[in-house]
Amino acid sequence: METPGAVLAIVAIVSYLLGTIPFGLLLTKFAGLGDIRDMGSGNVGATNVLRTGRKGIAAATLILDSAKGAAPVLMLAFWQTGHADLGLLAGLAAVLGHNFPVWLKFKGGKGVATSIGALLAIAWPVGLAFCVVWLAAAALFRYSSLAAIIALAATPVAAWWLVDRRVAALASILGLLGLARHHANIRRLLKGEESKIGGAQK
Repeated sequence: METPGAVLAIVAIVSYLLGTIPFGLLLTKFAGLGDIRDMGSGNVGATNVLRTGRKGIAAATLILDSAKGAAPVLMLAFWQTGHADLGLLAGLAAVLGHNFPVWLKFKGGKGVATSIGALLAIAWPVGLAFCVVWLAAAALFRYSSLAAIIALAATPVAAWWLVDRRVAALASILGLLGLARHHANIRRLLKGEESKIGGAQK
């Protein structure tokens, strides 16, 4: 059954707007820490929030950024439309909202946590695989960015094996988006200038 264009548009817009909520920016401002965009890497995600030294706020940012990726997908699960691909669209739109929020002149985060949330909601084994790969790579190499890059690259393969090609296609798109957002980290990794987990921002 073909999904009406109006339904596609509504799902995409609502999911995108949910994704644009800059929890890292809001939480650090409410905590009196100033504008997170003026600190560290300038990113609004949990990794940069952690550089403030406030682990609780960083953890809250991680959870909320993941939740906004899962929320539109889970809401669709309760809205019986008969169109399974809407969940994929919702997850992608939420990540795009996080990465390119209209409220912040399209300068958002890198989409890792939001991608995890979306994948957990769409196919939890794939989201879990992402988390396991990230944790293993982070423990081995001690670079948050490198762990994210490895997990982003490995997840489409896991999705193909664990679920189906539709979820693998979404994971591939999210992976490409994430890798593009990590371009500065990749340059620093190649130069040996990237900060390790627990280290100071260079």
